[in-house]
Amino acid sequence: MSRIRKLCWNYGRGGLKTGKSGFDVSGLKKLQKELEKLKEKAEPFAEECTKDLGKRVLRRVIKRTPVGVYDGSAYTCESGLSHKSSKQKGKVGGTLRRGWTTAPISRTHKNGNIKVVVYNPVEYASYVEYGHRKRGGKGWVQGHFMLEKSRQEVEKIAPKVIEAKLNKFMGGGFK
Repeated sequence: MSRIRKLCWNYGRGGLKTGKSGFDVSGLKKLQKELEKLKEKAEPFAEECTKDLGKRVLRRVIKRTPVGVYDGSAYTCESGLSHKSSKQKGKVGGTLRRGWTTAPISRTHKNGNIKVVVYNPVEYASYVEYGHRKRGGKGWVQGHFMLEKSRQEVEKIAPKVIEAKLNKFMGGGFK
């Protein structure tokens, strides 16, 4: 039996007493006060869940981002795509991977939804994400879709993550 259902049952059993004089609703009033306390904590809880899901996307996208190899050979990245590298002395890869970050959480003005934005300010990030034409327009380099794949993964597990957090939140909510 869920925690709220138990509280309703217990408050209802002990608080609603019928008699010639009417009803005693002190149990329901106590439940109402408890629910009002939870309402005040709902906003920070929603923000915490949003931050957590944003961090999960960020972790996954960083792992999935390819790192450049500059030894003059061809290499195959994690997505199975083959890339030709150039010989550039002293150049080290990883700029794109290090560029991922999240913006502070924000609210949309229309409906008050909370959102977190995961982005990469590196100038060529969109080309690696979505793909691009080769020089001279001769062919196409496939995109890695590292952000999109990471977002989809987290979207699948989000209900379980939020449910676990909600159970923990509700367990401490009625004290």
